[in-house]
Amino acid sequence: MAKTNSLRQILTNRRFWVSIALLGLILFYCFGPSRLFLDREALVTYLRTLGIWSPILFVIIYAISTIIGAPSVIFTIAGGAVFGLIWGTIYSVIGATLGAVGAFWLSRYLLRGWVERRFGGHPTLQRFEGAIAIHALQFVLIVRFPPITPFNVENFLFGLTSIAWQPYTLGTFIGIIPGTIAYTWLGVTGAETLEGGSYISFILAISFFVFLSVLTLWVSRRRDRSSSRQ
Repeated sequence: MAKTNSLRQILTNRRFWVSIALLGLILFYCFGPSRLFLDREALVTYLRTLGIWSPILFVIIYAISTIIGAPSVIFTIAGGAVFGLIWGTIYSVIGATLGAVGAFWLSRYLLRGWVERRFGGHPTLQRFEGAIAIHALQFVLIVRFPPITPFNVENFLFGLTSIAWQPYTLGTFIGIIPGTIAYTWLGVTGAETLEGGSYISFILAISFFVFLSVLTLWVSRRRDRSSSRQ
C-alpha cells in the first residue's frame, strides 16, 4: 500500500513529468536528427534545402538548444550564412529569447525553492537580488549586452531569482541584439569570404565584435570605479 501511494505521488508530481520532458529533449537533441545541427556546415546545408520552412525550424531548434543549455552561437553564425544579416539577426533573436524564457521557467520551477532554502542567505545572491529589486530591466540589459557571456548559464541563474518574467524577457530581447548582430555578421561575411568574396567585410565584422567586447569592459570598469568612490 505504501509503495502504491509513493508511486501515485511520483506520477502525479508535475516536476517529475517536466524532468522527463527535459530528458526527452536532451536525448532527441543528442541522438536524433538535430545532432546534425552541431555541425555548422551541416546546419547551413540542411536549412537551405527546406525553403520557406527553414526559418520556422531554425527558430524551434534554436529555442530547444537554448532551453537544454546547448551551445547556441553556432546557430547564430549559421543563421547569418543562410538568411543574411537582417533576417538572420531577427530569427536568432526570436529563437534565443524563446529559449531563454523556457530555460528561465524551467530553472524557476525545478530549482528555485531548493536554492532559496540552501543559499538564500548567501551575500552574493543577496546582492544579485538587491540589484534586481532596484533596477530589474537595467540589470538584465547590462548582463545581456556583452557578446561573450555564458548566455545559457545566465538563463538558469535568472530563474533562481525573484525577477518577474516581463523585465527579464524584454531585457533579454533587447540586450542580446548587439551581440547577435555581431555573430550574424560574422556568419554572413565568413560565408562570403569562403566563397571567394572580399575579406574586408569579414575584418569589419570581427572589428565590430571586438568593439562590443572592449566597450563592455570599459563601461564595467567605469561603473566599478564610480561605485568604489561612492
